[in-house]
Amino acid sequence: MSDSRIIYGFHAVTSRLRSAPENVLEIFVDGSRTDRRTSDLISIAQSKNVRIMTIETRRLDGMTGNARHQGVAASVGALKLATHVEDVLEALTEPALLLILDGITDPHNLGACLRVADAMGVHAVLAPKDRAVGLNATVSKVASGAAETIPYIPVTNLARTMRELKERNVWITGADETASVDLYDAKLDGSRAIVFGAEGEGMRRLTRESCDELVRIPMLGSVESLNVSVSVGICLSEARRQRRPLKKG
Repeated sequence: MSDSRIIYGFHAVTSRLRSAPENVLEIFVDGSRTDRRTSDLISIAQSKNVRIMTIETRRLDGMTGNARHQGVAASVGALKLATHVEDVLEALTEPALLLILDGITDPHNLGACLRVADAMGVHAVLAPKDRAVGLNATVSKVASGAAETIPYIPVTNLARTMRELKERNVWITGADETASVDLYDAKLDGSRAIVFGAEGEGMRRLTRESCDELVRIPMLGSVESLNVSVSVGICLSEARRQRRPLKKG
């Protein structure tokens, strides 16, 4: 399959096996591993009729670029997730919650952001095609399966995409440490996209100017800044809290 790629690590491989076994072309397992975790993975693969190949550690190292593969990798095809934000919005039966990442270049950060986004019920993650890491095996491993279930949509022109979202009544909130509005004073319910900038640089000028409002996370201790995935988690958690149905009584 021409669009196949390698994912690795127990979380990523097991998640793909459970969510889309027909998409797993082949699983590669380190022949020296005889632990329970490996046995369980093999059992799941066999129950899904997925081919298993036992290979040497050095082959797994080469296959994954010497990453921490945990003795397991898989060749998988492309998932049929939404590839355009319009498709995501048209399929929704609730207000949209989107995450926009402006130029994340660290695959570990992107993977962590996808994991948080999946946990908080984000409908899609948008990012520029250029100056961003994109999906790869490291992202899939760190995301622990989230990269396989949440649409990640690269766009050619992020500012233009943000304008188009506004035309579809999606309010855009940017996270910026210099903002005057406190996160917990901001309104984050309704159809909304929350924007975060790159590690250490923040949002680009056009991205910032395309936001409807900017908010900041209040920092009450001695630490001046947070990792982008931590910031994403804090903001999405507040957005999700505001979306909860009010309890009667």
